[in-house]
Amino acid sequence: MFCQSCTMPIDDPALRGTEKTGEKSELYCKYCYSNGEFTNPSMTLAEMENICKEQMKKQNIPAHILELSLKMLPNLKRWKK
Repeated sequence: MFCQSCTMPIDDPALRGTEKTGEKSELYCKYCYSNGEFTNPSMTLAEMENICKEQMKKQNIPAHILELSLKMLPNLKRWKK
């Protein structure tokens, strides 16, 4: 299961965002979504790409996985048009 905003795996319930009701989100991680809203609602896709690159590099994620994640971003629920 991946966050539909940033591609982060959210299999662990502790990493899931929350709905206004307090329930765990099935779609978004806690870094992107809290209390039923995006934590940065005005963020652009380009800004999300930069954040993902930075975070994945910090975690030493292999380049091919980073590239795959960035290619997935425009197709996620938050960014799909």
